[in-house]
Amino acid sequence: MKKVLSLVLALALCFSLVACGGTGDNGTDEKFLVGAIYINGQNDTAGYTYAHHTGITKAMEQLGMDKSQLKIVDNVAEDDAAVTQAIDTLASQGCKLIIGISFGYINAMNDAAAKPQYKDIIFSHATGYLANDTNFNNYFGRIYQARYLAGIAAGMKSLALGNNNIGYVAAYGTEYAETCSGINGFALGVQSVNPNAKVYVSKINNWADEAKERQIAENLIDNYGCGVIAQHCDSAQPQIAAQEKNVFGCGYNSDMTAQAPKAHLTAPIWNWDVYYKLAIETAMKTPKEFMTKVGVYYGGLKEGFVDVSPLTDNCVEGTKEVVAAVKDMMVKGEWDVFTNVKLSIDAEGKITKTEGAMLDNKGNEIISADGNTYYVYKDGAISAVEGGKDAQDGVIKGSMNYYVAGVEEING
Repeated sequence: MKKVLSLVLALALCFSLVACGGTGDNGTDEKFLVGAIYINGQNDTAGYTYAHHTGITKAMEQLGMDKSQLKIVDNVAEDDAAVTQAIDTLASQGCKLIIGISFGYINAMNDAAAKPQYKDIIFSHATGYLANDTNFNNYFGRIYQARYLAGIAAGMKSLALGNNNIGYVAAYGTEYAETCSGINGFALGVQSVNPNAKVYVSKINNWADEAKERQIAENLIDNYGCGVIAQHCDSAQPQIAAQEKNVFGCGYNSDMTAQAPKAHLTAPIWNWDVYYKLAIETAMKTPKEFMTKVGVYYGGLKEGFVDVSPLTDNCVEGTKEVVAAVKDMMVKGEWDVFTNVKLSIDAEGKITKTEGAMLDNKGNEIISADGNTYYVYKDGAISAVEGGKDAQDGVIKGSMNYYVAGVEEING
């Protein structure tokens, strides 16, 4: 009898250990650790790092993972030594997926992925362009689509204000395709409803500098008479400045209405959880297939990866309907921003398509009238990009280095 009782107890103990083991409710490995390297603080309440952190934690929650499975090194500068140290820290903690959210992390992450001791760790880099075939990818999205929609809201507001001057606080300009494609997408959206509008771009020359973000926004308002302030920078300071100066604005990365309720129109936003759920789940369940199942990722409105935040009551009447109609065109694949087809939207919201070449602010053709050739600047001269229509994504993601007509860069 004692032997039988001992056997029963032993079996019960075994089942108990299995039940308390490494498998969660959704079949996830509770021991799987995700590492994240942030350029700003994990406790930010708006902006770029906030949007990424929210996306990661939301994706993990959807996958039934615990918060303890996320390890973070934040406030990491775009410095190879600092990024390498952060990678080493996360690797030593047992992270099997390491995410880096800032462009300047690119070289350190690329080098780390090639190290033999890190061959079983997957490295995922936001906004970059480097990747390998085994454990290093990059991911970004068609944020220019959302920027175009925000541009419509800004353009309609500028018409209502009788003010054709729109300001844009930018981290960088034509130095990076990421920034100038966003500026261009926004400007084209503005011009679709207000062809007389001018977008003044002023650079911070840094991805995040709250004091300078505010300073530049104030300069655009005070010295250039801008009635709407858009941005590509991390904090809500440009929107706060807009509110204090009694003008309006379009934020970025997250809905900034709470920070500037009397000024904010809308913001191009990222639903980072769309990508992070895919990346984390694949890295956790089928890591050897990560580069085939996830690979280099580039989602847009269609995938729900980018969008605009809810349009506020600060927008002109009818804005929501126009934005919804143009968004629907892009989701359905009926039209996109950087093509030879221009949209014109009249006061009644009627949308007209017109074919023709797209010009930069120097008067040069950057997309041919037939839409088959894209151009960029190379060694100071305009140069065709090989690949015809297939070159579009490559230009938008990596080689666009000009402003469209109607955009002027000024000194901050």
